[in-house]
Amino acid sequence: MIEPVIRRMEIMDIDAVIEVERTSFSTSWTKDIFYQEISDNPYAHYFVMELDKKIIGYIGTWIVLDDAQITNLAIQPIYRGKRLGEKLFHYTMQYAIIRGVSRLSLEVRESNKIAQNLYQKFGLVPGGLRKNYYTDNQEDAIVMWVNLS
Repeated sequence: MIEPVIRRMEIMDIDAVIEVERTSFSTSWTKDIFYQEISDNPYAHYFVMELDKKIIGYIGTWIVLDDAQITNLAIQPIYRGKRLGEKLFHYTMQYAIIRGVSRLSLEVRESNKIAQNLYQKFGLVPGGLRKNYYTDNQEDAIVMWVNLS
């Protein structure tokens, strides 16, 4: 397999990222949300993963002072199971550490055991529950976090 490229997300990437969103989540963000994140949110840091110049995944994080919050992580279904999500998550953790982040957190669906296992590989542990967090089916979210310092 060719080594994927990870780079900062740009406005021109939004359509491809929306396609990754649609194949990954039951409710997806809109183009406007991604546009605002990339162009207007000074705390937002988004990256895409390319394979053969095709966007196959992306990750977003907000960094505020020494705290980072993962907003989204998705890999196209046909590329899952190849540790690409792991590479993207690792890249983002290193990016956050270089910027002085001491704590990283995220929310994950209670039913998404595959994602929870991925996050646990990086030391994240459950730290709380957000009841009825997901609007599509009122599923609870597990808050996971890790100290990076």
